Parts: sequence; structure tokens; C-alpha cells
Amino acid sequence: MTDTIQHLATQSAFKDDAERRKLTTALRQFIRMYLPHEAREDTVLFPAFRKLVPGNEYDALGEEFEKKEHQLFGAGGFESVVDQVAGIEKQLGLYDLAQFTPKE
Repeated sequence: MTDTIQHLATQSAFKDDAERRKLTTALRQFIRMYLPHEAREDTVLFPAFRKLVPGNEYDALGEEFEKKEHQLFGAGGFESVVDQVAGIEKQLGLYDLAQFTPKE
């Protein structure tokens, strides 16, 4: 699904009504799947995991994840990817979320 979204999330696709509708549908499907998934992680999976793993092991896992993050994303880690996404959002005119916020 993310490949479909990435393929459709281009400036040229945004200009085409049919492609824009496909992107909208794909994003809605992703959100529909992801919201309950995320809620289950936050309320069931992660709290249970935290109870099962002793504190020192949990901390060691955090350090391993940090190392892997820098291997995958470079010295800037996840934050550099967030900055890249923000740049893309600015190019596409999506950065200012106020434009999508309903007026009261």
C-alpha cells in the first residue's frame, strides 16, 4: 500500500483528478487500517511488553534501536527524515496544517 501511496503522491498526480482520487482512497484505507493497529499497540502491546522486559534489558533495547536508527537514517536519525518530509510537504503546499483545519 505504501508503494501505491508513494507512486501517487507526486505533483503530476495531484494535478490529475483520477490520480488524486486514487491517492485519497489509498490514504483513507491506510488510515482505516492504521488507527486500530496503533491503538492496540499503545494500549495492549507496548504496556505488556514493558511489564515483561526487565528495566535494564528495556534500556539496552532502546540503545540498540537508536543504533539501528542511525544506520538506516544516518547521523541525523529519525529527525532528519522528519525534516525531509517537512520539506516535501512544503513543496507540495501541504505543510501549513491550518489550511486544512475547519474554521469555527
